Amino acid sequence: MKAISVLAAAGLLIFVGNTAAEAKGCIKGAMVGGVAGHFMHHHALLGAAVGCVIGHHMAHKKEQEQKVAAQKQRAPQNAH
Repeated sequence: MKAISVLAAAGLLIFVGNTAAEAKGCIKGAMVGGVAGHFMHHHALLGAAVGCVIGHHMAHKKEQEQKVAAQKQRAPQNAH
């Protein structure tokens, strides 16, 4: 029964995640953290919360790295 509940919640989060633009990384991190927390002494909610924070941080970090890389690629073109 718990497995069905977890799968249903994960499916719901996937659909909700497609509409939330500011939740980058949060939904994915929450799903991974929730599953990990469930297997670590039944702390699924705590795992989901921590996973959301970490996922959001990692998505923001990746976005910043992509911006820096794009700026570096444009810089030599503008130097001419």
